[in-house]
Amino acid sequence: MPLLYAWHMAVVGSVLIDGEPFAPEDASISVFDIGFQRGYGCFEAMRSYGGSIFRLEAHLERLGRSAAKLHMPEPDRETIGVWCRSVADAAGESVVRAFISGGTDAKAPGTNSRIVVFAEAVPPMPEALALQTSVAPWHTDGEWFELTGAKGLSYGFNLVASLVAVQAGFDDALLIGRRGHVLEGPTFSIGWVSDGIFHTPAIEIGILESITRRAVIDAAEGIGMTVREGIYNVEAVMDADEVVAMSTVREILPVTRIDLETYRPGVATSRLREAFTALVERELGL
Repeated sequence: MPLLYAWHMAVVGSVLIDGEPFAPEDASISVFDIGFQRGYGCFEAMRSYGGSIFRLEAHLERLGRSAAKLHMPEPDRETIGVWCRSVADAAGESVVRAFISGGTDAKAPGTNSRIVVFAEAVPPMPEALALQTSVAPWHTDGEWFELTGAKGLSYGFNLVASLVAVQAGFDDALLIGRRGHVLEGPTFSIGWVSDGIFHTPAIEIGILESITRRAVIDAAEGIGMTVREGIYNVEAVMDADEVVAMSTVREILPVTRIDLETYRPGVATSRLREAFTALVERELGL
């Protein structure tokens, strides 16, 4: 079965592999690629609004940083950008994904590497999320190492955390560090409002430097909301007035439950969502 076949129901248009178009059901890469064998490689997920990708350059810069951390050759950002714009233009409102595989030589990552780009339909989103806290022993929780901040292909541990949460009746997980610090979701950043101040874990804790998180901070500061990035124990988010999840696909989504604590989306959440939408429209000229 082709490696990308599982995506084909959601893919809009062709899948580009090194710029060559393939029908989704025919898109594949080698089973000897260490992207498949060892989860070695990097990727980006970008939001296309009406065919225009939000903060494409920031995504491409992070893709380059991820490749460098993985000791892979610097990707040709200009070419990948052309491919991303191409699939976005054809798909319109969509999520554009770009993958760089590790290649076929584990001793020389990037050898025979493949670059896969495609757009998929934006999935339907729930009105809000219920999250289950989950200790993430694989997360460094503030202890930085060579791959901290890389958006690598290996998301297996995060996926299991999501699956366990869903089996327990939640929508997703909220990852907590070994030292009790609130980190992020398996595929999203977390933020909350307490006494009118927007809080979110700082990059220094070792979380992914999310493009959407940065945009939400920009939007919040643009409407005069005080923003604080810091290192927080889980009690800080548990005691919040309002909580939101932030990601490319979710944008800003209210969180109404974490474990047994419940929250009601209020004025702050509405202001953040409106400000984020306005920021996207302004930057893309929509």
